[in-house]
Amino acid sequence: MTELDQISVEVVRSYLISAAREMNRNLIRTSYSTIIYELHDFGLGIYDRHCRMLAEAPGQAVFTRGNDYALKMMIEDLGLENIHPGDLILLNYPYWSSAHVLDVLAVSPIFYQDALLGFTACKVHWLDLGQKDAGYVLDSTSIYQEGLVMPCVKIIKQGVWNDELEKIIRYNSRMPDRVIGDLRAQISSCRTGEARVIELAAKFGVDMFEAAIEEIFDHGERLARARLAKLPKGTWSAEDFVDDDGINKETLVKLKVTVTVTDDEMIIDWTGSDAAVDGPLNLPIGLTIGISGLVFKGVTTPDTPANEGDFRPLRVIAPPGCVMNAQPPAPTFALWICLLGPEVITKALAKGMQDIIPACSGGDVFSVMGLGVHPDTGNAWLEATNEGVGFGAHSGRDGENGIMHMSQPGSRNNPVEILESKAPWLIESYHLRQDSGGPGLNRGGLGVARAYRFLADSTALTLVKKTKTKPWGMVGGADGANGFVRIKMNNGDEKITGMTYESLKYGDVLVNHSGGGGGWGDPFERSPERVLDDVVNDFVSAECARNDYGVVIDPVAMAIDVAATDQLRKTKKTA
Repeated sequence: MTELDQISVEVVRSYLISAAREMNRNLIRTSYSTIIYELHDFGLGIYDRHCRMLAEAPGQAVFTRGNDYALKMMIEDLGLENIHPGDLILLNYPYWSSAHVLDVLAVSPIFYQDALLGFTACKVHWLDLGQKDAGYVLDSTSIYQEGLVMPCVKIIKQGVWNDELEKIIRYNSRMPDRVIGDLRAQISSCRTGEARVIELAAKFGVDMFEAAIEEIFDHGERLARARLAKLPKGTWSAEDFVDDDGINKETLVKLKVTVTVTDDEMIIDWTGSDAAVDGPLNLPIGLTIGISGLVFKGVTTPDTPANEGDFRPLRVIAPPGCVMNAQPPAPTFALWICLLGPEVITKALAKGMQDIIPACSGGDVFSVMGLGVHPDTGNAWLEATNEGVGFGAHSGRDGENGIMHMSQPGSRNNPVEILESKAPWLIESYHLRQDSGGPGLNRGGLGVARAYRFLADSTALTLVKKTKTKPWGMVGGADGANGFVRIKMNNGDEKITGMTYESLKYGDVLVNHSGGGGGWGDPFERSPERVLDDVVNDFVSAECARNDYGVVIDPVAMAIDVAATDQLRKTKKTA
């Protein structure tokens, strides 16, 4: 074997990261659906033959970590002896694939000189695959209502395209051309990564390549353990609630987590969460591992690209049959618990690490989806977007305004120009929600409000599950405003809702309000000058400045009334 040196290891590591990013660019460039090339609703990476992640590229972070689990289940199902050069395997059985049925994983094995080196994997959200409702399923009670399941089937067998499987997919989709187009983009992405790894093995040799990746993993582990050793040690628990399960509309769904930090590991234990629910909010265990890994990565090695070694000090516990470890045939389509889950972990950590953990963000991604028949083309249309949320404040600064939720750090929302060109929508307004950030020494970030006027009779879906409880503040900071959806009918009627499936008419308006972040610290310790800046920028109203911060603003001069402020703060502190 060629002698291993650190320069060669770094070359291999950088090459793998570059290859994953090329997979990413290829997918974005060739995909058909805006949910992929605009929203980045995908997760992709490169893995060794033991299904350990070598490199990833930005997308849905919880997807990429969940793919590790999916690959292991694929090998357990198929057996290595039944995986051959030129194969392309599809997997969307939720309890294996770590996602719902529409999130389809494509896997390409990497062979070099007849030996299996590893895999490339790319999971993307398909627009439709025979689920009972077009667009999204909000009230399924079994996986058998959630679409066509593909448990490790080959769309390409040793280089030969499987026409029969393509036909099955086509005839089980309401939008077959876009689905098959996105599938081919996935395959192109996987093959790109496969080719780059083969080039790398040819350049350095298999022995050198495999020795280098072991050092890459070991280095990732050393970094994670070094940071872990500096964190406060202890055990902390927290819980929070999702609005409902889609079936039992009056019953909150509880998530409970206990986090233990020792010198050697972090244990994230979901024992105490509700049992699996009737509706489609149950999480496959692979996705629970993914959201747990997201937070662990954030507090240990946030500044380095992820690989398997980063997660070695993490242990995740979720009892089978609970809402965090769904068992067949429990419905899993909505998966919205995966959005609140990371927040609950940070809520527990904050009890021992209040100086490094932020308050709760908006608590959801506040998705809107529209579909129907486009009046201009006569063809079926489906478009979706996520709204930005307010991030929780932390000890160092205010929370950010209107950015993607912490569960989706590599994703984006859909630009107004794209939405209006692809869908019969007019975006009438799009702005930050004044006063939605929780008051504090450091203010929570603001949520947003976006208004969609429907220019054709259509179906609207809103995927929102954080409307009944508020994003929490910390260290005396106040809660942020929770989100909600307002539907204004053309006949003058209005409806306030959360997650819903609605038939809307021409001229109806849907206004999506995302949540604000929680505040950090006593609002009365925020300097009057900072409060004034917030009022000037319309982040905070003069009324909120007076009531929540004890700062009196002269509305004409737009200046601080110093005497009135001093008196008000003294009065409120002694009250």
